[in-house]
Amino acid sequence: MLAAGTILLLATACQDFFQGFGRRDAFLKWHFDPGLPIGTRSGGEIPDTNDFILTVSDAKGNILYNGPYGHSPEALTVEPGSYNIDVKSIEFTVPSFDKPQYGDGKVVVVRGGETADVRLDCQLRNAGIRLKVEPEFLTAYPRGTLLLKSAEGKLMYSFTEKRTAYFRPGAVQLILSDGGKDETLSTRDLAAREIWTIGISVPETATVGGKGFKIELDTVKVWKSDSFIISGSSSESPGGSGGSSEWGEDLSDALSVSMAKAAVGMKETWVFGYIVGGDLTTTGSKMNTGPDFSKNTHFAIAARASATEKSSCLSVELPKGPIRDALNLVDHPDLVGSRVYLKGNIVEPYFGITGVKGCTEYILK
Repeated sequence: MLAAGTILLLATACQDFFQGFGRRDAFLKWHFDPGLPIGTRSGGEIPDTNDFILTVSDAKGNILYNGPYGHSPEALTVEPGSYNIDVKSIEFTVPSFDKPQYGDGKVVVVRGGETADVRLDCQLRNAGIRLKVEPEFLTAYPRGTLLLKSAEGKLMYSFTEKRTAYFRPGAVQLILSDGGKDETLSTRDLAAREIWTIGISVPETATVGGKGFKIELDTVKVWKSDSFIISGSSSESPGGSGGSSEWGEDLSDALSVSMAKAAVGMKETWVFGYIVGGDLTTTGSKMNTGPDFSKNTHFAIAARASATEKSSCLSVELPKGPIRDALNLVDHPDLVGSRVYLKGNIVEPYFGITGVKGCTEYILK
């Protein structure tokens, strides 16, 4: 009887062993594509991608990660299967003025033993309408009110309104409310990444208080370039505190970490990233992420504030003087996680990876 039980136990153990041996974990990673130019095309500001809301879920809807993109892990160990990755700059559920939503959504199938690295684009996910109301329209309809209405809600668009009204993709009605009566002037089907500018006037034959009106499609911006990549940074004018550079300097051409890796040899170039650690070694992948640091001569920056791998970083030399005094991690360990712009020369290698040396200016956010 004991022998039979032992045999059964061994058989079960062997079965579990071979099942475990045959199962191969998969790995899921994600990144914003750095290869396209920065730009909003809407006149608004795109927030920092590290502040985007990232949600990673499996095919059953189980949430693996939900939080700021900048705090997300560099990779997740997952079982083979299908996964949804959704990233967005803001929550957007009802029509709002000047509230563009940027982001992307991808479905990826991960096979056992493989790593899926998903490229995320930063594209406009909602759509907008601007109304260009001619003065004669106000004269003809002095008590009139214009409304923009979708299935999710409506916005009152005054004759002097200059902002863009944003909606989720779908049908949007332009309504004239005059004397207690609502009249639909036009219905437009908006697609994501479209900004419509619609001119509203009255026919030349209309008289004051008349009933006629004329609607013309003044302009429509169909953003045929699907991606508006930020490369881990905001395209807004940099803001914040500290720095040895005047804020008036144009930083729109500053290079992201991945762009800088492909630009070795460039001199007096602005680069940007997040301070993620220091105490680098010339060989190996060692990087100290704090809070205690021993070397004040350099640190590492990355495109994501949560980066921990040296290979994901740029090494930055801190020259003796005001820049070292202000940025070194020995005296300022709280700077880990801060975004920084640096002007210097892109070199290779420096601590075994692409680096920035000869820094002359910095901007700290």
